[in-house]
Amino acid sequence: MSVEKTRLAICNLTKEQYPQIKTLMDEAYPDLGGAWPSHTIFRLIDQFPEGQIGIVDDEQLVGIALSVQVDYARFSNPHTYDDIVDGHDRVFSDPNGDALYGLDVAIAASHRGMRLGRRLYDARKELCRQYNLRAILAGGRIPLYHNYRAQMSPMEYIEKVDRKEVYDPILSFQLANDFQVKRLLKKYLPEDEESVGYATLLEWNNILFEPTDTVIESTKSIVRVGAVQWQMRSVESVDELLKQVEYFVDTVSDYQSDFILFPEFFNMPLMGIQEHRSQTEAIRFLAEYTSTLVDAMSRMAVEYNANIITGSMPVAENDTIYNVSYLCHRSGKVDEQRKIHITPHEANDWVIQGGDKIAVFDTDAGRVGIQICYDVEFPELARILAEQGLDILFVPFWTDTKNSYLRVRHCAQARAIENECYVVIAGSVGNLPEVESLDVQYSQAAVLTPSDFSFPHDACLNEATPNTEMLLFSDLDMDKLKILHSEGTVRNLKDRRDDLYQVKLVKGAS
Repeated sequence: MSVEKTRLAICNLTKEQYPQIKTLMDEAYPDLGGAWPSHTIFRLIDQFPEGQIGIVDDEQLVGIALSVQVDYARFSNPHTYDDIVDGHDRVFSDPNGDALYGLDVAIAASHRGMRLGRRLYDARKELCRQYNLRAILAGGRIPLYHNYRAQMSPMEYIEKVDRKEVYDPILSFQLANDFQVKRLLKKYLPEDEESVGYATLLEWNNILFEPTDTVIESTKSIVRVGAVQWQMRSVESVDELLKQVEYFVDTVSDYQSDFILFPEFFNMPLMGIQEHRSQTEAIRFLAEYTSTLVDAMSRMAVEYNANIITGSMPVAENDTIYNVSYLCHRSGKVDEQRKIHITPHEANDWVIQGGDKIAVFDTDAGRVGIQICYDVEFPELARILAEQGLDILFVPFWTDTKNSYLRVRHCAQARAIENECYVVIAGSVGNLPEVESLDVQYSQAAVLTPSDFSFPHDACLNEATPNTEMLLFSDLDMDKLKILHSEGTVRNLKDRRDDLYQVKLVKGAS
């Protein structure tokens, strides 16, 4: 057929199309009895019209895909063709079923080689997503196995097809469409001599499946984040600083944001309240305000209904100082993440020590992690978080020069790509002459993404104006991450070679 004359369209099958359906099935399955009788097709159309999909070329039916709804628990286990179609050629679709079962697919001989089968499979996948079904199941024939039965077992044949050492017109196609072989079905269709009675139980998982339909229990698909590019300014008291904090939290809540991120050491202006003999004395003085700030920001998280990442603050435990970020949930819960890698400045001037625990935190808007500034420059940490199901990585930072900032920015971008997650970074701007170490700062807050078709071309969803106090709002589509993990152009997490290398926690870190 001339491509120039082709006019293809997807449709749902109708009873009036049965003569064309019969022609297609007779052509596709001459060795298995040809087409189903009209009452079988009519029953399918009556019970589950959306599941009966066709492709027409200028009103001529050239491809079909038939489906029913089934119970996943029942049909993801061993079964036969007779469990789907009874002795009277009746197929029953379960309106309460949580899975789609793929029946016959047939393409007109005149249109083979045009990848119409892939279109039909894509239409099935979209139907599965729209109906919020758990998976697509199918009993797949292996029609060339009879040529190899004397040389190998069915499982060996399946493995060779999977490795592309052997081609099978049905199984090779199924595997190319992201179906996985769940198990071997024996005596699935005994009269199928080409497959020697065997079939594969194939499964395509709907990664967007939500097991509950209650709004309260469901996970958000769109998450709004607000990043604060914080202006350092002199303050006379902790109350004055908290007024500035509350201004931003209040503003973010007006935009119904799920998260608000403050920069690392955003509370440094408190150092200017009194003079200090050394920077070590100054950081310990600053640590005296941490519990007050965390309590206040936790209260704001509840009152303004936004999860707050508190940037970071120094915490004194006996003679040891840590750099700590807090996640104040809007439920009232508070989690903490200590900075693991300490910069030479922090170690030498403030004598800060590194923490030894990392974690992914469950929130009402996804699973999140926190890496404070320098930590994001060490890929091992983010990889461990990714293995725990990380969705969003928050990076509060504090950098003085542009090259310092770009180290954080470029490493954060790499973490987003290699771990297939969103990364939100936020720093502070301006200067504070009365506080040592705050003579100059550089920041450009940003929301970074993986790099694939569903995301911005430069893998940057949003970014602030450099060195200007402002709020940055972005909506993160969590479903895009799920699709990326399973169907991305490349799949960094899925394709890791765990047989060659691994990243592990040691020394009891958790």
